[in-house]
Amino acid sequence: MALEKVTQVTGRGVFVPGADIDTDRIIPARFMKCVTFDGLGEFAFYDVRFDPNTGEKTNHPLNDSRFDGATILLAGVNFGCGSSREHAPQSLSKYGFKAVIAQSFAEIFFGNSTTLAMPCVTLQAAEIEALRQAVEADPAVQITIDLVGKRVKSSAGHDFALSIPESARDALVAGRWDPIQELLDREEKIAETAKALNYV
Repeated sequence: MALEKVTQVTGRGVFVPGADIDTDRIIPARFMKCVTFDGLGEFAFYDVRFDPNTGEKTNHPLNDSRFDGATILLAGVNFGCGSSREHAPQSLSKYGFKAVIAQSFAEIFFGNSTTLAMPCVTLQAAEIEALRQAVEADPAVQITIDLVGKRVKSSAGHDFALSIPESARDALVAGRWDPIQELLDREEKIAETAKALNYV
């Protein structure tokens, strides 16, 4: 089955402040008691979106109606650090995010996101700040992540060179981002190779 080629992602952005945002903050452990990842989206950033004592919404950016429907998450340094839980990128994807732009990413979070066809690209701090200011001044600003041209552009006039490991970029652009599907698509070749091995 051919996978979708992810050559670019366009959408409105929202900035989530803070450095070293770990996977427990993205999806608290108590919400990981699930058989599938369906439904995890509503729990993304739950403990900072809701007051633990009252249950009322906080002033977190994801609670700001101006950013409803934003599909590109803007973040700081070392995003997705901490445990290797796959639930973190799954919850962001189920929430509705299609891509993440940050100063840097934890390696396992980055890999898990790539296998969901959710590009994680890096920009310089000043460039992310410029995008933050733009979307907060006008939440309708459109951000485009162009994986072919390796640029991040916005309808507010920004044009920045993005960084992403070439292996991940190639997997997304070529539609080879799901390693399990890659194996399933090569079942005959795998069986052929197995027959040639004297220990199988």
